[in-house]
Amino acid sequence: MARPPRRTAAKSSSTASRKRRAAPSGRPMGWLARLARLGLLAGIWGLVAGGALFAWYAYDLPDFDDLYIVERRSSVTLKAADGMVLATYGDLYGEHQALKNLPAHLPQALIATEDRRFYSHFGIDPIGLARASFANLRAGRVVQGGSTLTQQLAKNVFLERDRTLKRKVQELMLAFRLEQRFSKEQILEMYLNRVYFGAGAYGVEAAAQRYFDKPASKLSLGEAAMLVGLLKAPSKLAPTGNIKSAQARGAQVLRNMADAGFITADAAEKAIAKPTQLARSRLPLPNARYFADWVIDEVYQLVGRDHADLTVYTTLDGRLQGNAERAVDTLMDRDAGKLDVDQAALVALAPDGAVRAMVGGRDYLDSPFNRATQARRQPGSAFKPIVFLTALEQGLHADDQFVDGPIEIGNWKPRNYDGQYHGSMTLGEAVARSINTVAVQVSERVGRDRVIETARRLGITSDLKPHPSLALGAFEVGVLELTAAYAAFANGGYAVQPYGVLEIRDHHNAVLFRRDTGGAYAHMIAGEPLGELNDLLRGVIATGTGRAAGIGRPAAGKTGTTSDYRDAWFVGYTPDLVAAVWVGNDDNSPTKKVSGSGLPAQIWRSFMNDALKGRPVSELPQAPSRSFSLPSLWDRIMRQFGGSTAPVAPAQAAVPPPPRTVIEPAAPPPSTSQGEPQMIWQVGPQPVQQ
Repeated sequence: MARPPRRTAAKSSSTASRKRRAAPSGRPMGWLARLARLGLLAGIWGLVAGGALFAWYAYDLPDFDDLYIVERRSSVTLKAADGMVLATYGDLYGEHQALKNLPAHLPQALIATEDRRFYSHFGIDPIGLARASFANLRAGRVVQGGSTLTQQLAKNVFLERDRTLKRKVQELMLAFRLEQRFSKEQILEMYLNRVYFGAGAYGVEAAAQRYFDKPASKLSLGEAAMLVGLLKAPSKLAPTGNIKSAQARGAQVLRNMADAGFITADAAEKAIAKPTQLARSRLPLPNARYFADWVIDEVYQLVGRDHADLTVYTTLDGRLQGNAERAVDTLMDRDAGKLDVDQAALVALAPDGAVRAMVGGRDYLDSPFNRATQARRQPGSAFKPIVFLTALEQGLHADDQFVDGPIEIGNWKPRNYDGQYHGSMTLGEAVARSINTVAVQVSERVGRDRVIETARRLGITSDLKPHPSLALGAFEVGVLELTAAYAAFANGGYAVQPYGVLEIRDHHNAVLFRRDTGGAYAHMIAGEPLGELNDLLRGVIATGTGRAAGIGRPAAGKTGTTSDYRDAWFVGYTPDLVAAVWVGNDDNSPTKKVSGSGLPAQIWRSFMNDALKGRPVSELPQAPSRSFSLPSLWDRIMRQFGGSTAPVAPAQAAVPPPPRTVIEPAAPPPSTSQGEPQMIWQVGPQPVQQ
């Protein structure tokens, strides 16, 4: 058989060649198909994964019944004796308010500031999200949020504050569900009744009562704007602690309302021209929170922690507290910079121990550490009255003679403030001039242990060691503690326990506690030594180191200055009021020669002049006249030659109690249901006193 013609082979070769030429143009179509198939598969699996993720996050979504369940801490509202609110602890929820009962400008302010497309979106605002994302990208940080009011309600009521993917997804899901189940008006109403407005107030009714002492239905345009303004940062902007910032934010809300067309620009500017103020009964004393933090512990000790919504009337006198804050602010602002001193504390007590004023530092918002109750500092010569009282009880007298000269106890050689010795002088002269060597001689003569016993009788609980420098205050005490010890000098010899609570009522207006007596305990100082001590300490102000504390009426007190001028004190009293001032630095660094006779005495005088204005002048307890007798003459001769006399025990006789300054609590209305760094204290070997 003949072979096929060659052209057949040629034809096959030509066909193969055509196929080879067509192949390259067919390959892209194959890859595109494969990519399409892969994309379709990825999309399907993505939907499956997204659905699974959605189902997983939806599984533990909270029920909407939680909208009506409020978990809260009980609140404690502390008031001054005249009814002024000092502070509130815990949560306060007002009664639920229907949207129709609220003034129209309240929801308008909310929508203008927080969510202008509230009535047009479906729970999520894509335009708002886009705008916020662009602003944040341009700024390189988060400067705007795109959350709607519905999202905020979902987040505030149902979800934790953590910023996780799960929380954000659940927030979106809840926003959709809220919009499906409730009307826009219902969402607004729930929002206004549940959102936090600062200072422990949840819901617009609680905020209106706390800040403006009125129901939410009576809020003015400016008040509504201020409340809405707080939502940006309720704790930081709360007007009880930052009224200027709250007013500035309220002004911005008013401009937002004008921009959104809810009010005219003229109405906004008129409201801005009259900044919103807190109700008079709600006007805080900036640093009264130091007292509030201290007294809240007393409240819980008296009635426990299981009562809901307590109202507590305290001993704090609003007028005296204002005087104390002004005295500290004015004189520290004047001198603190040039004297290298940054802090001060002041405590004022009634003679029975009631705390009338307390300043624990220059600015509570800057530092809530209470230097009046928490700090421990060396008192220096402010402790000497306890030494001298011990001596007077052992039979020494103001006209007894001492020699101011070099003395040595072991390896310790006390020196005077001015570095000099002044020779022979009476005990009265030594006290007025704050002579250290005489104070040490007196302490050594009566015994250090007896000095410590006297301090304990007067309520000083700090750790005291029987070191020779005890007489010069070389240990640490608290300002309130030392003030309470001095109260016994003013009240006739009674030791007192400082207290701050007058009355406690529950949310039904029932009285849980009412104080009928002061904080005085046993009578600890007999009449003669007490009167002589008051004579000695009157001389400190009349002719001695405390002359800068003179107030033109009978008063007594003592200065105190420690080594390197680290602590400066003045503690003084009249028959009506006992007050102590401490000045120093938190890190215990030296000041520029701040002594007790300077800035502390001046602060004390400024405070006491205002505090006692209009009060009748009265005398401090005085010593009975001493009659001549051979035994008393013999005792004095023995003391002059270094002999000892029989100790005189402190009096325990029944005598009239100290006078109590009564301030009646304001009558409450009829019931309706409703960080700080550690301080550094250094103990020097020997303080230098004045």
